[in-house]
Amino acid sequence: MEINLVSEGLKFMVLGMIVVFVFLAVLVELMKLQAKLIAKYFPEKEPEAKMQAPRVPATDEASRTAAIIAAIAEFKKNKS
Repeated sequence: MEINLVSEGLKFMVLGMIVVFVFLAVLVELMKLQAKLIAKYFPEKEPEAKMQAPRVPATDEASRTAAIIAAIAEFKKNKS
């Protein structure tokens, strides 16, 4: 009784690939079902309307820009 190892290996390879494919297909379908169930029983809440921050006057904007420029200059000076 002679066994061809190459053909046996190919059979096991095909069988393994089929098992993995079926497992992944079942997994995908279960995940879709889970998503539908979660969406049905635990719907997402709509986000509440957020109040907009008040606008900053232009003078504050200029002082803020100056502070940022000074901080960058100090950082570059300390880095060298």
